[in-house]
Amino acid sequence: MSKLTLRNLGKSYGSTVAVQSVNLTLAEGEFVSLLGPSGCGKTTTLRMIAGFMKPTAGRIEVDGKLLSSPDTVVPPEKRGMSMIFQSYAIWPNMTVAENVAFGLKLRNLPSADIKRRLDKILAVVRLDKLADRYPAELSGGQQQRVALARAIVIEPAVLLLDEPLSNLDAALREEMRSEIRRLHDAFRITTVYVTHDQAEAMVTSDRIVVMNHGRIEQVDDPMNLYHHPRTRFVAGFIGRTNFIDATAENGQLNLGGISVPAGPYSGKLSFSLRPHDIRLNIQAPWTLPGKIVERAFLGEYWDYVVQPNNTPLRLRVAAPSREVHNIGESITIAIDPAALVRLDDPE
Repeated sequence: MSKLTLRNLGKSYGSTVAVQSVNLTLAEGEFVSLLGPSGCGKTTTLRMIAGFMKPTAGRIEVDGKLLSSPDTVVPPEKRGMSMIFQSYAIWPNMTVAENVAFGLKLRNLPSADIKRRLDKILAVVRLDKLADRYPAELSGGQQQRVALARAIVIEPAVLLLDEPLSNLDAALREEMRSEIRRLHDAFRITTVYVTHDQAEAMVTSDRIVVMNHGRIEQVDDPMNLYHHPRTRFVAGFIGRTNFIDATAENGQLNLGGISVPAGPYSGKLSFSLRPHDIRLNIQAPWTLPGKIVERAFLGEYWDYVVQPNNTPLRLRVAAPSREVHNIGESITIAIDPAALVRLDDPE
């Protein structure tokens, strides 16, 4: 059953188009991330969902009821949604318990109901022993948990998160993205999460919406998005990859000076080939002599740049940390053609 629907959603500022023709449907209880670089339209889309901006085209529906169109916008406070911002926006003069219970008190719920729901959410977010502390006495991660608890405790129809981890350090971000997924699994609230961090999107999401220049490039689950990108933008934004432009003619596929059987391909083509799908010094359907031209040790793996002999191609290879090769060393580059992912937009 669909919960949130965006139909041909658009937002323009004069001649500048911020969001164009966005179509997206979220199922009840689904966690979907809007992912893309700054200026791609993801935050504008989120603010239209929240009711802070009126669309210039299309419509937004929840449970089949119209919330936004160019002619009408239901105000944010009447949408049954909760939103978490980058800054957390928790009140410094209130304790953890007072912050979390604030929305419940605004709804004039019975005291016993407020206490029951407050105790439950504080236990779930592991803040029950910190209920009487003030925000200044909390770590960044604990403050983020307060913001999450306050948003979830009112049981919103849709939960909106606008880059909520951007103010945390790397280690805490890694912890909190797993925490966000854990809370989602516990409460199953339909969630829209905006981020420019692919790792956050991959860990938290059921599906990821990759946006670029105000449009949706691809919507897919994390695994399919990584292994089967449809465009150069998606392939390059989700993880690292090698782009290989090729031409297939006369039964041969020319990959920058390398000729191999063309198989099902014809014409001008563009492929994505992930660094970990290239191996060194093993047998494979395609084996090419080459050499190491660059290397960097990244702890968990070696990041090599290899060049097949007599070609301008330079390919990145992710090799196990114990697989040590020197710059200038001759090697065999092993490629399984099944790892080549054809892209829809060849250059």
